[in-house]
Amino acid sequence: MPTPHLSPDRIAALQQAERERFVATHPASMALARAAQAHYLFGVPLHWMRDWPSPATLFVQSAQGITLTCADGLPHADFCLGDTGAMFGHSPRALAQAIAEQAAQGLTCMLPSTLAAAVGEGLQRVFGLPLWQMALTASDANRFVLRWARAITQRPQVLVFDGCYHGAVDDTLVDLDPTSGRTVPRPSVLGNVHNHASFTRVVPFNDLAELKAALAQGDVACLLAEPALTNFGLVPPASGFWAAARQLCRQHGTLFVCDETHTVSTALGGYARLHGLEPDVLVVGKAVAGGLPCAVYGFTIDIAQRMVAAKNAAPAGHSGIGTTLSGNVLTLAALNAALNHLHTAANYTHMLALAERLEVGLTERIARARVPWTVTRLGARMELQFMPHTPRHAQDVREHAQSELEALTHLFMLNRGVLLTPFHSMLLVSPETQWNDVEKLLAVFDDFLSALTAV
Repeated sequence: MPTPHLSPDRIAALQQAERERFVATHPASMALARAAQAHYLFGVPLHWMRDWPSPATLFVQSAQGITLTCADGLPHADFCLGDTGAMFGHSPRALAQAIAEQAAQGLTCMLPSTLAAAVGEGLQRVFGLPLWQMALTASDANRFVLRWARAITQRPQVLVFDGCYHGAVDDTLVDLDPTSGRTVPRPSVLGNVHNHASFTRVVPFNDLAELKAALAQGDVACLLAEPALTNFGLVPPASGFWAAARQLCRQHGTLFVCDETHTVSTALGGYARLHGLEPDVLVVGKAVAGGLPCAVYGFTIDIAQRMVAAKNAAPAGHSGIGTTLSGNVLTLAALNAALNHLHTAANYTHMLALAERLEVGLTERIARARVPWTVTRLGARMELQFMPHTPRHAQDVREHAQSELEALTHLFMLNRGVLLTPFHSMLLVSPETQWNDVEKLLAVFDDFLSALTAV
């Protein structure tokens, strides 16, 4: 459904005006972008950093709380928060202090820190599972978990949902062909030489019939899934979906691996703990240690016993699981501080209440403007979606995609000091976010709607 009074030509004209505004108001970022071209591919340390819709990447001078100050000294109310990595705010005091103190005592030893037992207790307290292992990123953790799942089940297949995101995990970088229903390689993935589509099945989210059919062959080691799709818009589970899906996994001997890297914003302990999903394995990355590179995966005692048996039965040598810096002492110090000072009931109470007020404010404005858009919220995280209803699955999102309008939204708001997530219109509320930050966002959103609907 097209947005009223809004033609492609108008979007293009507004986009050009916003690009010119960025160039005029960000000379330092423009200069740094030119200088960085001599040293970095695409002019940035990670090529994703060029996925923002601005004429050049916004270079960061500092980030504190939810205020990101760019190279030009302009403050931005940050509702992107490192695409969840800084979910608890930038450089929380307790975290910064713990990192500084540990940095003076050692960074990495390939030996456990004296904090290891306390961190394990904290992980069990917050997330509920008894036993844990560590990695540097959720991508690593998911890769390692897939190896464990195949090893302990002796099954080759992995099952994921269409539109899933589990980091840079080759097995999950596949697509569902909507015409044939087959799993196919993702054309955007670079350097593919292995046919991961032969060992990964993809089914639509919220489709129990397809999930049952995919499991019925008895060769699926694990279902790797987020409780809600979060990187393809925000697609929540249908009522009763997870209870039925969990039963199907148990019935067919398939492990349920729950990736809470984004949905940890739902509640203290994440979506799975709040809703009693009882995963066999739980993965949390990005925000778990306040934004320092860290990920964890926890599992039940039964799964742990099967993991030990698989490791003991294998020949000596590299298991393909783990990296030298996994569980380093600096990360343990940061994780310990995060578990005690960031993953708290008080923080989530603040985040969820303010996120609800932001959702209401956006929804009221969308209704007044009579634009066919939706706001979908999951705890402290929400998505502005340019479609008239809450999406049901990834194909629903694809069919309503308006990439040019999305890019304009980001750049318009960035130019007025509000940051959204660049890959999609995600907004995240942190413990550091205050009502005046929300008011600023809503005021800019008012200006955006006025610009769009002006005749």
